[in-house]
Amino acid sequence: MKKTRHTLAWTVGGVLLAAAASLAAIPRNRHADTGGSEIPLAVVQRGEINLQVHSTGELQASRVVVLTAPTLGGDSLQITQLANTGKPVHKGDVVIEFDPTEQQYKLEQSRSELEEAQQEIIKARADAAVLTAQDKVDLLKAHYDVRKAELDVQKDPLLSQIDGEKNQLALEQANRVLAEEEKDIQSHADSGKASVYLAQQKYDKAKLEMDEAQQNLGKMKVAAPMDGLVSIQKNWQAAGGIYFTGMTLPDFRPGDVTYPGTPIAQVIDPMEMNLVCQVNESDRSNVHPGQAVEINFYAMPDKTFRGKVSNVAGMSSQGIFSAASSEGTFAVSIQVADLDPRLRPGLTGDVLFLGQSRKNLLYIPRIAIFVKDGKQIVYVRRESDYDPQPVKILYENESRAAVEGLREGDTVALIDPTAPIRNNPSGGSSATGGTF
Repeated sequence: MKKTRHTLAWTVGGVLLAAAASLAAIPRNRHADTGGSEIPLAVVQRGEINLQVHSTGELQASRVVVLTAPTLGGDSLQITQLANTGKPVHKGDVVIEFDPTEQQYKLEQSRSELEEAQQEIIKARADAAVLTAQDKVDLLKAHYDVRKAELDVQKDPLLSQIDGEKNQLALEQANRVLAEEEKDIQSHADSGKASVYLAQQKYDKAKLEMDEAQQNLGKMKVAAPMDGLVSIQKNWQAAGGIYFTGMTLPDFRPGDVTYPGTPIAQVIDPMEMNLVCQVNESDRSNVHPGQAVEINFYAMPDKTFRGKVSNVAGMSSQGIFSAASSEGTFAVSIQVADLDPRLRPGLTGDVLFLGQSRKNLLYIPRIAIFVKDGKQIVYVRRESDYDPQPVKILYENESRAAVEGLREGDTVALIDPTAPIRNNPSGGSSATGGTF
């Protein structure tokens, strides 16, 4: 019996010692295992990393000419004919036609005013000529009267005193009439010139209005200034000038009324197309001018287009919808090498920047890299703890990063083990951290 008790005592003591050893083995770092959560891990591997970059872009034309409604003052214009979007046109082909009725009316009205002014000029000149002729007759008669009076005065010594005084008064009267006639002739000449001048001014005004109406009538047909494809613009006036985000506007079409200067259509040079896309700041180092690109447009899945990077923006930008992310984007312009008549501005598609492959490198998932105190680190699993380890990024693509500072086979955490634990609706938990 005593032997049994001693055996039981030793057994209980062994269990207690084992429990104490197990408690001692539990890591003191609370971040190793919090609330029974499991940290997802990845193993450092050696191999090849492809520096390709993916993006999406929109096709834009490098050479575009906008066709607007002609400037005719404040008059409204009605479209009578309009080419369809995508129609190929040559230089000089009519793309837009407007109703010429009003301009034709103005042309006829100004032509009528011109003819009337022309008749007024003829009449003014004729009246001036008649008046000049009459003035010449009156002047000749006045000179005759003066001469006759002078001859009568010469007879005064032979006449009575009364008759002599009468002749003298007649001479004075004839001289006054002659002087007045000379003044009237000058006044009539000035008046005739003024009448002809006013009629000429009216003629010039009517001629200017007729020429303007003739030019405006020619503007009723808007032709293509170069070879290209037609692209009809949206009719912003269709909703009465009211527009809000997400609203669908119709294209201009025959019968629409618009105003001078309104953009109606575009003529696009299909031989000069650029694709514009955005690349993340972390991928910027893998994109450079001259780099080969493959493009797959959603509207043409049967063909892969090729191109090359023509320009990369020097500064990054951040959209209003990416405020939650500290990573900006760079605008990239790509010259499309393949010419295809199906290409249209506005087409979108996937873009693959063909980068080089780097071999025999140690790499880890990009999400395993964190930024702490301005340094790039990873959390390396050491037995039951996690050791923050600084690393240097050599290359990276969308999913992998080639690094220095780790050993092949090391295990790294994919989420920040030092971050607070957040319970998921499913009952599990997750840690949050500052990952790329």
